[in-house]
Amino acid sequence: MEIKRNSIRIAFIAGLAGGLIATAACFLLQSNNNEATEKQTVNLPVASESAPARYAAFSEAGEPVDFSEAAERSVPSVVHVKVAYKTQTYYEGGSGDLFDFFFGNPYRGQQPQVYTPRSSGSGVIISPDGYIVTNNHVIDRAEEITVIFDDKSTMIAKVVGTDPDTDIALLKVEAENLPAMAFANSDALRLGQWVLAVGNPFNLSSTVTAGIVSAKARSLDILSSDMRIEAFIQTDAAVNPGNSGGALVNLRGELVGINTAIATKTGVYEGYSFAVPSNLAKKIVEDLMQYGVPQRAMLGISYVDLNSEMGEEFAKTKEAPKNIETLKKHHGIYVREVMENGAAQEAGILSGDVITEINSKSIRSSSNLSEEIGKARPGDKVNISVIRDGKMKQFTAVLRNRAGNTDVITSSGESVLGASFKTVDADLAKKLGISGGAQISELGNGKLKQQGVRAGFIITTINQKPVRSSEDVKRVLSGITRGGIFIEGIYPNGREAYYAFGV
Repeated sequence: MEIKRNSIRIAFIAGLAGGLIATAACFLLQSNNNEATEKQTVNLPVASESAPARYAAFSEAGEPVDFSEAAERSVPSVVHVKVAYKTQTYYEGGSGDLFDFFFGNPYRGQQPQVYTPRSSGSGVIISPDGYIVTNNHVIDRAEEITVIFDDKSTMIAKVVGTDPDTDIALLKVEAENLPAMAFANSDALRLGQWVLAVGNPFNLSSTVTAGIVSAKARSLDILSSDMRIEAFIQTDAAVNPGNSGGALVNLRGELVGINTAIATKTGVYEGYSFAVPSNLAKKIVEDLMQYGVPQRAMLGISYVDLNSEMGEEFAKTKEAPKNIETLKKHHGIYVREVMENGAAQEAGILSGDVITEINSKSIRSSSNLSEEIGKARPGDKVNISVIRDGKMKQFTAVLRNRAGNTDVITSSGESVLGASFKTVDADLAKKLGISGGAQISELGNGKLKQQGVRAGFIITTINQKPVRSSEDVKRVLSGITRGGIFIEGIYPNGREAYYAFGV
């Protein structure tokens, strides 16, 4: 009888884990402010590593585990996030000249602003004093954000910062003694482990669904940013539009992920959902709290996933490495190119190496690699294991930022533009024939990105006022309260560009 019961349990778990991901496109769960804050730190709640025995998939008595305790613990910490955008209509006055529009015309008027509801999602309270994590796509371009708590009370939230590369955003409400959810170690998740999804699908508040971890480090190619980090936790917990930004929790009611996307043909749940791992989300949140912008670390390599099939393909090409027979037996990341003056080159990593571990964690795919590097900051040291000529070698790399150094990138108050700046390098300025400028070092959601500006653009004037350094951007913008902004500048390749937008 006991053998039969065990067989049923095994079949049940296997059935939940089985199936293929829908071949249809993966959609973010909610369709679509980047406001910098002063540097500050908050001690985020972190879960204990020890797990009581009763939280196993089945109790010692052989009965299915009760999800009620985890649900009751987590529901008060999950909020409903509703956003609205601002519309305004201008009427013509005076000459109607474009220059007048942007730099002011006493005859030009403006109708009252109207806030129109646009979409909603979910969020997770992560500190008692009002910090809330959600998805970037939930609040993208929102002008007003309302947070509805489990007790139905409401508050207006402000955006602390966003990270399109991971689809994480941080909000803040002015409150105290909120029921914060503790972060758990997402690296400790195991395939087949029970998890709960908590959120507000279809505006149905405080909804809880259950499933198991179906896969880890899943890349879906759904984020559009150049430096995107996709290493999603895949589950079969039912998730639908409105769940975006909500919590994926373990059976202790602790945060293991932020629900973000589903695989679907219809736009609603069809079997699989995806969440940003809590370890990655926690790092991004801490960056936004302390610096206003994410600190993005780079290893400085171009690479491709390696497996036995890839090894066979390599063997057929002219670029096949000498140790191709060894490579065909391994999984990992094949280093195609090592960037000059990058962290990998400095550490001694060479083209043709196969990366198998970072900080003792197995690296079997590019999503594994991007997740591990994404959890680090410029200046952090990482231990890297590689296979070279059939032998295992160890290296230590000091990660760098996009500019090639280990400096911390801070938000200097240019929240309207949605970017961080650095003073242009003197050699580059001389090459371009400019006397200085503010170069975009990090580009997030904001006016610049909406206008099609790319990272690396150098601003030389704002509203005809010269910009010679990153500090000039803040100084010039502080004097603009209405009308518009007209930016002139140049890209590193010498192409001049002009952008204009209202504020």
